[in-house]
Amino acid sequence: MTAIQQTSPSQNRNAPDLRAASRGLYIDGAWRPSASGRMIKVTDPSTEAVLALVPDATIEDAAAAVEAAGKAAEGWRNTAPRKRSEILRRCFELMVERSEMLAQLISLENGKALRDARGEVAYAAEFFRWNAEEAVRITGEFGMAPAGTNRIIVDYQPIGICFLITPWNFPAAMATRKIAPALAAGCTVILKPASETPLTAYALAALYAEAGVPPGVVNVLTTTSPGPLTAAILADSRVRKLSFTGSTGVGRALLAEASKHVISCSMELGGNAPFLVFDDADLDVALDGAMVAKMRNAGEACTAANRIYVQSGIYDAFVEGLSRRMAALRVGTGVEEATECGPMITRKAVDKIDRLVKDATARGARLICGGAAPAGQGFFYPPTVLADVPAEAEMAHEEIFGPVAPLSRFETESEVIARANDTEYGLAAYIFTRDLARGMRVASRIEAGMIALNRGLVSDPAAPFGGVKQSGLGREGGQHHGIAEFMEAKYIAANF
Repeated sequence: MTAIQQTSPSQNRNAPDLRAASRGLYIDGAWRPSASGRMIKVTDPSTEAVLALVPDATIEDAAAAVEAAGKAAEGWRNTAPRKRSEILRRCFELMVERSEMLAQLISLENGKALRDARGEVAYAAEFFRWNAEEAVRITGEFGMAPAGTNRIIVDYQPIGICFLITPWNFPAAMATRKIAPALAAGCTVILKPASETPLTAYALAALYAEAGVPPGVVNVLTTTSPGPLTAAILADSRVRKLSFTGSTGVGRALLAEASKHVISCSMELGGNAPFLVFDDADLDVALDGAMVAKMRNAGEACTAANRIYVQSGIYDAFVEGLSRRMAALRVGTGVEEATECGPMITRKAVDKIDRLVKDATARGARLICGGAAPAGQGFFYPPTVLADVPAEAEMAHEEIFGPVAPLSRFETESEVIARANDTEYGLAAYIFTRDLARGMRVASRIEAGMIALNRGLVSDPAAPFGGVKQSGLGREGGQHHGIAEFMEAKYIAANF
């Protein structure tokens, strides 16, 4: 493994202003301290150094955020769609203008390689451009009732105040994927970003204000007590939507809490993506796809290839090719230009990965490269390839969320489909074959909300993102799916 490169933020000419990104809670268009006076440490996963302190919000702060969102709701709801569209378009433009600063900020607080952070910023900005276009295309329906007795009119209206909860692994994209369609629909929002990576959310809040988003339309809270704060927000009758991205376990708890108040929920939960390579696949294309599907964000993604199944005829060549590419990746701090694999988010994450690797090898998997965390500062784990991973290994049933590629051999199409579907999750899947008929046939039988055929990247703001089974409810993005999650259909039976 290449030696880890350490770079201090102070040595980086493009480093963002961390103090500006941690000015306080963002409520009603203003920065304010927490009612508790307590602060949360934001740590650089590359160095374990404290980057900044952000306020630890209380239930009182949450109530203030709901009040601000409620006060702004009517004005934003009644803002002309074209005006909302122009503001969202300006958010996109500012994100593009500030893309390097935002990428540096993401790399610092998240640890992801700078190239991945730049890709995330570009992806995150696209949600504003896409939804700026969708804001002016919210149309209703008009028709005659089948009985001929009246007209049927369907009007689509903003659902109300939305509570958005986002994870640490994509601190910009997971926020804009929710905020942009909510604002396009005419809703006001309260965002609770992960406490590990709050600086990006606060930096974006300042950007939204600069773009013309009125006070109270977007509010941002950070807290170390998410349970009580969430319960308090959902208990307010003005809050009508909960949108969450995170683990399935937390999603279940949030659904239970939301059920007390009959609140509409969108859930983008865990994944256990199968990656299928058939004998007739183009080997280089499949390897390229595997590197993207596995190593995007160092494997810390819900869509990451978690189980790689390769047909016997191409298996040995695939193992050799993948291990060569994985071993050559440069491990380093997120802000280092040459870094291809940054650190994990926490020490706990490293320990989990190490546990899964040790379990697999104890059950008979062969370690081809990597497999041991280095000594020293930072939460690093090397790119790792395991061959012949048995079906009973823990990593075959649990998200790895790290740079570990577990490979298993298969013989027949029916066998690999059964193995791919042998999971409670159903978010993403990847299929590689030169036979398009086979590809489409297998795709139709895989139980997943998203399928990538002969490519390693599936996410696109213009396509509906979401899963089936225990991977979630609802969709984000797409021609109308994403914005529809933040609207209610009102039916009017009319006689003229």
